[in-house]
Amino acid sequence: MRIGFMEIVVVFVVALLVIGPDKLPEFAKKLGAGLRAFRDATHDLTSEIKENVVEPLEEAQAPIREAMEPLEEMDREIKENVKEVQISLNNIGKPTKKPASKQEKRASVSELPEPPAGDAASAPVEAAAPETTAQNQNEGGENP
Repeated sequence: MRIGFMEIVVVFVVALLVIGPDKLPEFAKKLGAGLRAFRDATHDLTSEIKENVVEPLEEAQAPIREAMEPLEEMDREIKENVKEVQISLNNIGKPTKKPASKQEKRASVSELPEPPAGDAASAPVEAAAPETTAQNQNEGGENP
C-alpha cells in the first residue's frame, strides 16, 4: 500500500489542526525518533533471527543437499532412460530409415563381385561347376 502526495497533505493538515502550529515541530521530532527506534529494533530482530535460526538451518541442510546430489543425478538418468524406452516402444513396428553414409555405400558396392564384361551368363555356371566336381569326387565318380 503506497501513500500518495495528496494523502500526506491531508494528514499534515489534520495534524496541524489537531495539534496546532506551535507543538507540531515537537511531535514531528518525536515521531521521527520513534520511527528510527522502530527501524533499529526491527533491524536488530531480523539480524538476530538470521544468526540464530536461518544460518544454523542452512548449515544443517548442507550435508543433506550433498547427499541428495547423487540421488538427483540418478533420478535424471532414470528419467532419460524411461524417455528413451518410451520412444522406442512408440516406434515399434514403424519402419526405420537410416541414411547410409558414403563410406558404407562404397563398402557395399566394393563387396559385390563384378560380372565379367560381356559374359554375364557364364558367371553362375562357373560357380556351380566346382560344386558339381566336388560332389562327383565324394561319390567316387569321375569329373565330366
